Amino acid sequence: MSFQAYLDAIETKTGRTPRELLADAAGKGFEGPGVKAGDVIAWLKEDYGLGRGHAMALVHVIKHGPRISSKHVGSTGAHQDESDTLWLDGKGTRPGAAASKTA
Repeated sequence: MSFQAYLDAIETKTGRTPRELLADAAGKGFEGPGVKAGDVIAWLKEDYGLGRGHAMALVHVIKHGPRISSKHVGSTGAHQDESDTLWLDGKGTRPGAAASKTA
């Protein structure tokens, strides 16, 4: 599953966009490269019922921002992404989202 697919699934499960969850995380003091993954995982499990894989995708964004390694862009592996920058403002607003739904 790609990073973007994890973020889209998180939105489906929680009803909150990744950017909204990042704001919630910051409000709880979970921000920046020093954040402890275990703390974020516990919060997301308790408040939203998310599992470790989904939570770790958000941990990555909290620690490193929306950029991911370009090695996954355009690859054919399970973790392929279309871009090296993750869309955080909701899957329905992602450029090309409507076009990909009708294809």
